[in-house]
Amino acid sequence: MELCVNGEKLLLPDGATIAALLEHFKLQPVRVAVELNCDIVPKKTYSHTRLKSGDKVEIVTFVGGG
Repeated sequence: MELCVNGEKLLLPDGATIAALLEHFKLQPVRVAVELNCDIVPKKTYSHTRLKSGDKVEIVTFVGGG
């Protein structure tokens, strides 16, 4: 299936979850926020929220610093 992730097209297997998407990018769920089709997705649902072709996903990573 084809998704738009942070403005870029990405191909993933059908039925992939948000957790699988984060794993694809080697991102830790605790350090990101995910928006799916303009809705914030709760972290506790990442493992069972399935993505569909045409979905728009925004991933924001948290960076510490001073």
